[in-house]
Amino acid sequence: MAKVYLFLAEGYEEIEGLTVVDLLRRAGIDIVTVSITGELQVTGSHQITTIADTMFEEMDFADADMLVLPGGMPGTKNLLEHKGLDHLLREYALSGGKLAAICAAPRVLGTKGLLMGRKATCYPGNEDALLGAHVVNVAVVQDGNITTSKGMGTAIDFSLSLIKTLKSGEEASRIAQAIQYQYYSE
Repeated sequence: MAKVYLFLAEGYEEIEGLTVVDLLRRAGIDIVTVSITGELQVTGSHQITTIADTMFEEMDFADADMLVLPGGMPGTKNLLEHKGLDHLLREYALSGGKLAAICAAPRVLGTKGLLMGRKATCYPGNEDALLGAHVVNVAVVQDGNITTSKGMGTAIDFSLSLIKTLKSGEEASRIAQAIQYQYYSE
């Protein structure tokens, strides 16, 4: 079974984080929410408090098949400034691990040079941080081991894309049908 870690920072976009968790769990993918705040309770950008499964300091992430970053502000800024996450993302990318980021969070990958020479998308106004990337205006783009997406309105497409990557297109289609999502196609 695939193992995914999704990182929660104060001010994360709740829809972007929790849609990924919900849909991947429906697909039978083991996804763990990880607080980078030092506490299990994390409050999102719209004042919704979530209890993470674990805290960053308690994990080693050796079993990860994918790392996911939800956007939102100031959540993205907080992800960008976390030293431990910085080290993890760089090491994980060097080893060819799968990374995914949505909304403003692709700027975390971009400012670390992890999008160099790749197609990527993000929430409008964050393109300048996608250093060396070929920015495309699409809902979701996967280039090699990195998937990026535009924002809250693309959270279902983003999640289904991750299911396709981790399991199969058939499973992504099954989940789309199960939730009555008519716009997704394999």
